[in-house]
Amino acid sequence: MGMLYIVATPIGNLEDFPPRAIETLKRVTLVASEDTRVTRKLLSRFGIRAPLVSLYEHNEQKRVPEILSRLEAGEDVALVSDAGTPLISDPGYRLVREVIRREYRAVPVPGPSAVLAALSVSGLPTDRFTFAGFLPRKAGKRGKALRELAALGHTLVFFESPHRLLKTLQDMTEAMGDRTVVLCRELTKKYEEILRGTPSELLRALADKKVRGEITLVVSGGPDAELRSREGDEE
Repeated sequence: MGMLYIVATPIGNLEDFPPRAIETLKRVTLVASEDTRVTRKLLSRFGIRAPLVSLYEHNEQKRVPEILSRLEAGEDVALVSDAGTPLISDPGYRLVREVIRREYRAVPVPGPSAVLAALSVSGLPTDRFTFAGFLPRKAGKRGKALRELAALGHTLVFFESPHRLLKTLQDMTEAMGDRTVVLCRELTKKYEEILRGTPSELLRALADKKVRGEITLVVSGGPDAELRSREGDEE
């Protein structure tokens, strides 16, 4: 029986591509990727010639049987996303679920993750956190989601589009108050930027700028979260 490899890819800096991931992609007979154009550039850079097939939100259900038949025939298949660890706010859940349900093997090939990279430099407690992915696009639903998350007493992590960033920071001010927010933009890339402040401070800092690139937000938990963290350090 073939194996499905869940392979993490660089989030920006190609030097972060682990040797095991490269060797795995050279060995498999098929690579399923979110955007074959993006993945083809990456594979070409490392001399990887495995055939590509697209697997994204709107075709995943249709694509799953094809990949399962490959595994059943004894072929090894890799799943990658455009950047980072597959399934983290990216397609692949349906495929992995079906692989496990049929008792085939799903093998992780770990590597870069924007979530963990942002947490590691945030300076906020990391012993417990909630990753909330992308917030809803519509203002009403976004505000509701933030109010629900505001009650959690631990660190929060979000992905956000540069086009909605200012609106999200404004909604955070209203829903969560002036907590600490760490804005990580273009992590590991040439123009990497990390800004720290309250939502209102960040809004002022970004007021005259056009924000571009991939954004990860790390937000402190409820008002007493950092106090509890300090108390835990003293025990």
